[in-house]
Amino acid sequence: MRIIPVNLAGFKLRVVEEPSIKADQDGKVITAYGTSDPLYTVAVFAKPLATEDGYRGKGEELRITLSADPGQVEEGDLVELVGATVSHWERDGRSGLTWKAQGLKPVMR
Repeated sequence: MRIIPVNLAGFKLRVVEEPSIKADQDGKVITAYGTSDPLYTVAVFAKPLATEDGYRGKGEELRITLSADPGQVEEGDLVELVGATVSHWERDGRSGLTWKAQGLKPVMR
């Protein structure tokens, strides 16, 4: 699986679901590989910034796995992703993208 760095500088990211500790279907906490540090998930809505002519493309909700505790982040906060990456996956005839980041950084309005 290839890990691709992502530049989201052209997007406004707004938290739509507050961060929580990542767990499997049985409720077991998922940890970072080789450690006992928990992973976190957060959902953000990514909306392109307006172009010079004022056009703003469609946005999309992204669910992101974080490798560090995001701290105090609330629904509605504007954030930046630190060290964002994306990977493509395929399993049992299904496929998709996995979004990951090292952490979140608040954006001052």
